[in-house]
Amino acid sequence: MITDFRNKTAVLTGAASGFGLECARIGARLGMKLVLVDVQQDALDRVAAELQAAHAQVLALKVDVSKAAEVEALGRAVLERFGAPHLVFNNAGVGAGGLIWENSAQDWDWVIGVNLMGVAHGVRVFTPMMLKAAKQDPAYQGHIVNTASMAGLLNAPNMGVYSASKHAVVSISETLYQDLALVTDQISASVLCPFFVPTGINQSQRNRPQEFTTPASQPTRSQMIGQAMSDKAVGSGKVSAAEVAQQVFDAVAVNQFYIYSHPKALASVQTRLEDIMLARNPTDPFNQKPELGLALKQALLATMP
Repeated sequence: MITDFRNKTAVLTGAASGFGLECARIGARLGMKLVLVDVQQDALDRVAAELQAAHAQVLALKVDVSKAAEVEALGRAVLERFGAPHLVFNNAGVGAGGLIWENSAQDWDWVIGVNLMGVAHGVRVFTPMMLKAAKQDPAYQGHIVNTASMAGLLNAPNMGVYSASKHAVVSISETLYQDLALVTDQISASVLCPFFVPTGINQSQRNRPQEFTTPASQPTRSQMIGQAMSDKAVGSGKVSAAEVAQQVFDAVAVNQFYIYSHPKALASVQTRLEDIMLARNPTDPFNQKPELGLALKQALLATMP
């Protein structure tokens, strides 16, 4: 856990919007040194200027977290500028939906590359340097936070590729927590599982690389339906990204592993776990709001040949 954030270094991916941006703002207010990482240069420049104006020490780097070599170069730059970080927030993520058999190979490569491998690269690059810092300094305290989603604990229809990536992030994070506990009491980990929060992730196609934009990756009807539903759900979210960012810092300060933006959604997680324990077929995710399930079913049936 980290109880005193002043003069500590934070690495934040996806720092130009959403949770990453709001965590960076909190970090600046707490006197942290900030490494801002994003793939969107113009947005990154704006955030860096804002936080430098607030007198924060800032290193802003454009990095595609899905690329191993770029994250490795990021690690070297952080070590050279600030030394080993104390807080690493593997937060960068992209969204995608649609019927799971309609996701193209490009869809899978893009979403898994950012959401899963981005976290994996952050863990493998920064954890060793944090462990080295802990060994050299008994007072050193570090924490790694990975952004998953409630989609990492549930399996909603019409968003399979996204859910698959986020389930993997939950698994990585739980394993990281256990692995760290075997070798150190100076570094720990958390997983952030937000529900529908206005962050801009529903517009992540804006940053889709050209290599993953081909005729095969153009949205299908089911993906357009999923996008519309996501836009509505995210846009109507009542919990702000700033509130969730504060939850992240509060969790780090008390070494809380699971971080939920919407604890009431855990009722659905409990139902899923009971399905597994009782070996019963998956419960209808719309059983509390059947009108939504009917509307989705009718919309999808209309897309069938």
